[in-house]
Amino acid sequence: MAIPSSITRLGKYEPWHLQVSREQIENHKRLFKFGFNPDINGTEETVWDAGGIYAYPSAAVAMTATTNAGTPANDNGVKILIQGLDANYNEVSQEVTLAGAGTATTTQTFIRVYRAYVSGSQAPTGNINITNGGTTYARVSLGDNQTLMSMWTVPAGYTAYLTHLNIATGTTNANQYIIVRLVAREPGGVFRTQLKQSIGSGGVADFVIEYPLPFPEKTDIEVRALSSGSNNLVSSDFSVIYIKNVSA
Repeated sequence: MAIPSSITRLGKYEPWHLQVSREQIENHKRLFKFGFNPDINGTEETVWDAGGIYAYPSAAVAMTATTNAGTPANDNGVKILIQGLDANYNEVSQEVTLAGAGTATTTQTFIRVYRAYVSGSQAPTGNINITNGGTTYARVSLGDNQTLMSMWTVPAGYTAYLTHLNIATGTTNANQYIIVRLVAREPGGVFRTQLKQSIGSGGVADFVIEYPLPFPEKTDIEVRALSSGSNNLVSSDFSVIYIKNVSA
């Protein structure tokens, strides 16, 4: 008797999520965002590597990447790719090369920066802060060569669907807990809690969202946390599929 064979084995089928990642599904994009905050205490902070509540630009501005290495010139030649949104909330990116005193400024302006990473073969010897007017909008941490920002903004013309959220904590202190919130702000609105979870020290919370949460264009999404004690580590990641809106 013949053994039935699946069409997957014959190469005629691939999982839909894989097709999206391979850019085979028109007008569909995927996103995996991950963040880490090494020192969560009793005041709520965004889960990102620079600490504190994240501050968003109020207008599109140029960004300056600067090393904090002890000898800044040692990082001259380091290439950093900055990704974000322009004044119209369209996706943009620019690669800059550190020079002079270990700095480089973009010609592209950004109203949002949600990722930056080392894009060349030279690794920096210090953190790379991406700033404008004294405010840090991203940090490429030494050794990671990549920002750790559990936050993102939906580009113009798209609707995002959150499909998965994971949160993990760590501490050397006993009997502490973390309160974590997924928050979102639509244009012209305020940050509103989408999910709120308490986690014991060293705990993990994982959410597979069977009916994905929709977020309209230009919505800011981020994960925030606070602790009942001090010196807690919090990491968070989330997955999104964003789909181009149908034109009117």
